[in-house]
Amino acid sequence: MKSIFFSMFLVLSLLYCFAHLSNAAIPCGTVDMKAAACISFATGKDAKPSTACCSGLQQLAQSVKSVDDKKAICRCLKAGVKNFAGVQDKLLSQIPNACKIKVGFPVSTNTNCET
Repeated sequence: MKSIFFSMFLVLSLLYCFAHLSNAAIPCGTVDMKAAACISFATGKDAKPSTACCSGLQQLAQSVKSVDDKKAICRCLKAGVKNFAGVQDKLLSQIPNACKIKVGFPVSTNTNCET
């Protein structure tokens, strides 16, 4: 009887873990890699976002499956931008339109990712 209970508990625990792993938010390493090509535009070095910038951000946008994914990407981008001197808010805000990506909120270093 104990072994049946233990086996059921183990199976349910594994199912719970796998369900949460499959719903895990997008990791910052992925976000950073996809958005890295946008830094040249965001710092004013390039006149427009590169094809690689737009492609990476479009891939990120397509990977969003939930509000939590969107929040995670926002948090990662905000944290990543802090590592680069000279990033300009006015240029960041132009990237979604230039890349034809709908994000549903203003893009800024001041964006509240939790709302």
